[in-house]
Amino acid sequence: MMIKLFSKTQLCLFALTLLFSYTQNAQQKNIEVTGVILDENNITIPYVAVGIVAKSIGSSSTEDGEFSLKISANELQDTLSVSSLGFDTYKIRVEEFLALKEKKIILKENVVSMDDVQLLKPSEYVFNAIKNLKNNTLSSYHQLQLLYRRAATEGGKSKFFVENFIKIKDRGPKYSLGRVQVTEARKSADYRIWKRTQWTHSINYMASGNPLRPSDKKPNLKKYTWKKTGDTSYEGEDVLIIKGTLKHDYIIFYIGLDDYKIYKIERPRTIYTYTKHKSGKLHLSYYSKEWGFGRNMIPKQYWNTEAEKMTYRLEGFVLNVVTNKSNIAVRDFGGTSDMGTLKLPYHPEFWSNLSMPPDTKFFKKIKSELEGLYGVPLETQFKLVNK
Repeated sequence: MMIKLFSKTQLCLFALTLLFSYTQNAQQKNIEVTGVILDENNITIPYVAVGIVAKSIGSSSTEDGEFSLKISANELQDTLSVSSLGFDTYKIRVEEFLALKEKKIILKENVVSMDDVQLLKPSEYVFNAIKNLKNNTLSSYHQLQLLYRRAATEGGKSKFFVENFIKIKDRGPKYSLGRVQVTEARKSADYRIWKRTQWTHSINYMASGNPLRPSDKKPNLKKYTWKKTGDTSYEGEDVLIIKGTLKHDYIIFYIGLDDYKIYKIERPRTIYTYTKHKSGKLHLSYYSKEWGFGRNMIPKQYWNTEAEKMTYRLEGFVLNVVTNKSNIAVRDFGGTSDMGTLKLPYHPEFWSNLSMPPDTKFFKKIKSELEGLYGVPLETQFKLVNK
C-alpha cells in the first residue's frame, strides 16, 4: 500500500481552501435581526421603516412595533436605520445592535412647530404632491420583492389563508402596476363554505385601490373637500396630515412640507406606507386592507349561511428593492389568477429562510382562527395541503 505524502506548500493551499470555504459559508449564513420599537413612554410604534438603506434591505414593523430582518455577515458593519412619522431617525451599526442585551429601539418624538410657516391651501399640497410624484418616487424600472397575504373569512372567522412571494417589475405609483411574477406560494386547508375564485390576483386590488396609481377606479381628487387635520415629521422634514372627504369616502395623505413627498396614505380600512430608498426617493413599504361583500355579490345558495358574511383580509410587506437593471427581469406568472389556485411546487426551506416579519396581529388572528376550527396547526396544514 502506498501512502501519498503532501508537501508543505500543498498542505498550506489545502488549509487556505478550507478557510476560504468556511468564510464563504459563514458569510452566506442568515443572521436574524429582531427587535421592538418604542417611544419614550414605552409605547410600541407600528409601521416603522427598518432596514439597511445602503443595500435596500428592509421591511416595516408590525402593529406591535416588532421587526425582523435576515442578513448575512457582510452586513454586520452596515448601519441599521429606523425612521417613522413623528420621530427622529435612529441609526446604529448592525453589530452593535446585535450586542445589546435588550433588543429595543427607543425613538424620540420630533416636536413640530409651524407657527411661523405660511401654509398653502390643503388642496394645493395634494395636487403639488401628485404633480411631483414622478420625481419623488422610484419611477425608473426596478423590482419589488414582497410577501403578500390573503385570508378569506366567513362569519367573522378565517377559513382559508394564502401566502405568495412576488416579484414585480415596476415604475412606482405614477404608473400602472408592472409585470407580476409569483415565485413561491403556500396555503392552508380550505374550510370555506363558498370556495370563491377571484378573476385576478389580489395584488391588482392593492394597485387599483391606491389613489396615486392610474386606474379606472382612481378617485377624482378634485371632487374631495380637503382640510389640514394635523402635522408631524419624517426624518427632520415637517409633514402635513391632510384629509379629503367625499360623501362616505375619505383619503388621508401625509405630505412633506418641503418637497411634497407622500409618506403615508389612509383610506377606509386601508393603509399604504412609503419609505426612502438609498436614492432618497420613496417606494412602498407596507400595505393592509380588509373588505367585504354586499349581499348582492353573494350567490343565493349561500344566503343565511356563514358565507353570507364574507371578507378578504390583505397584507403586504416589501422585503427588498432591486434597482440594478441586469437583475430586475420578471417573467409573467400568476398575476391574472386567483392567488389561492396557483400551481407552484412547495419549498418549505424557502419559507424558513425568508426574512419573514414577526407575527402581526393580522396574522396571529388568522392563525388562531384557522387552527381553532379543527385543532390542526397551521404548519401542519401547510405540509398536508402543499405538495
